[in-house]
Amino acid sequence: MSTFTAGDEAPLLRVLARYTELDEDDRAALMQLDTGPLCTANGRADLAREGDHPTHIRLLVSGWACRYKDLADGRRQIVGFFLPGDFCDLNIYFTTRMDHSIGALTAARYYEIAPQQFHAVIEQRPHLLRALLGREISAAAIQREWLLSLGRRSPRERIAHLFVELFYRLDAVGLTHQNAYDLPVTQTHLAEANGLSLVHVNRTIQDLRREELVTLTDRRLTILDLDRLKQVAMFSGTYLDAAH
Repeated sequence: MSTFTAGDEAPLLRVLARYTELDEDDRAALMQLDTGPLCTANGRADLAREGDHPTHIRLLVSGWACRYKDLADGRRQIVGFFLPGDFCDLNIYFTTRMDHSIGALTAARYYEIAPQQFHAVIEQRPHLLRALLGREISAAAIQREWLLSLGRRSPRERIAHLFVELFYRLDAVGLTHQNAYDLPVTQTHLAEANGLSLVHVNRTIQDLRREELVTLTDRRLTILDLDRLKQVAMFSGTYLDAAH
């Protein structure tokens, strides 16, 4: 039996604690999950492919991953980012075949947990179940906000909105410092997530830099004026707290 390596559980506990109070028994139950060995993936690896029959729940503990769909001609749409502390595929309980793919965007570390073993733990710990439901409700709210961005926000507003959203999501798991965070994804990934061309993404980021709203150096994004950036994005963070 394998369990979490010390420290790997920290992002998950931070995520779940946003939705309900976890007591020591809840935390102990998570720590005793049979996680299997720690898995690794490079920045171009797929963790699951559309059409696969899912067998495990994946918990990302470091690095970034995404949920994506491909068209027959190879064009890709990223429909969600996974950050440390996120479960990538809790929908395993309701589907026998993947209708999307999950890919690592950076070097990533993750655990694969058997659904039967996971179910046995949350069945005995109602606070854990409540926290997981809260996380899934928030994930659905984020998806709706992305649809709004693609359908109604301008390219400038889309990029600004994503930068603010990522700031708050990363801040929740302790991965920001003084309004700055690592942004390890490429501009191609940002284009695929926002339905924009690579040229348009580059120009938009340059515009935000010229307006002294952000800097982006060595894949680290610093938000120079969070309030102004939120105004540009027409950002309302209530959707991130949908399950609170």
